[in-house]
Amino acid sequence: MIIKGVNIKKRLGQNFILDKNILSKIADAAQINDKDNIVEIGAGLGTLTIELAKRAKRIVTYEVDEDILPNLKNNLLSFKNVFILNEDIMKADLNKVALNYFDNENFKVVANLPYYITSPVIMHLFECKYIKEITLLIQKEVADRICGKPGTKDYGVLTIAVNYRAIPQIIFNLPPTVFIPQPKVESSLVKFKILEKPSVIVKDEKLFFRIVKAAFGQRRKVLSNALKTLGINKDIIDKAIAKCEIKPGTRGESLSIEQFALLTDNIYNLINM
Repeated sequence: MIIKGVNIKKRLGQNFILDKNILSKIADAAQINDKDNIVEIGAGLGTLTIELAKRAKRIVTYEVDEDILPNLKNNLLSFKNVFILNEDIMKADLNKVALNYFDNENFKVVANLPYYITSPVIMHLFECKYIKEITLLIQKEVADRICGKPGTKDYGVLTIAVNYRAIPQIIFNLPPTVFIPQPKVESSLVKFKILEKPSVIVKDEKLFFRIVKAAFGQRRKVLSNALKTLGINKDIIDKAIAKCEIKPGTRGESLSIEQFALLTDNIYNLINM
């Protein structure tokens, strides 16, 4: 596999991996077999696609860069189980992909994601009912935030948003030296097991995420003050916090997802009394 003559585009966040051992390690970590349908995001030169195609039943791979398509198609000529779509994944209806390419079967997602679209892509993937598992190579800093623990600097809105829908796990880290061109940061391979139902059940999901965003919007403020931005009566907020047995002076960054859910329901109940 060569990269000579390829116009690498910074604006698309292109960082290629050519080392077959690392590519094989990524594919192995995704635990793919010949019964699995796969959606890949950002095929690039097809280096990871090849490793996936060796293992999978069928692959739909997205590549938005038209200029790289000739190289990609040429590198995948020998694989009849790969379908290349020159489309933006953020505009894709993945439920229709399952219908049109996978006979309405579930599928896994594997990708070496451009850093700048990581969070939007993850949220977009969560909207597809056919996805049961996701394996993504992403910026280590973002992986740490996704897997953050209450009370740490990494813990935040992204942590809650992901853990509401999935169980994330960092599989391994990769240094910048394995990529061409080399990024300035480390990367992490993260696997997401999609939950059949949210990790916490709340009476009002929109209110839940409003509360979470408000709590982390002003991290250094105590919870009762941070939640003032919600526009909800202060007495209701104070009563709800007390019902949750949350100590005065507690900051939102120390609350678990279960505590946020309980707080949401208490606020909801007091509003609707």
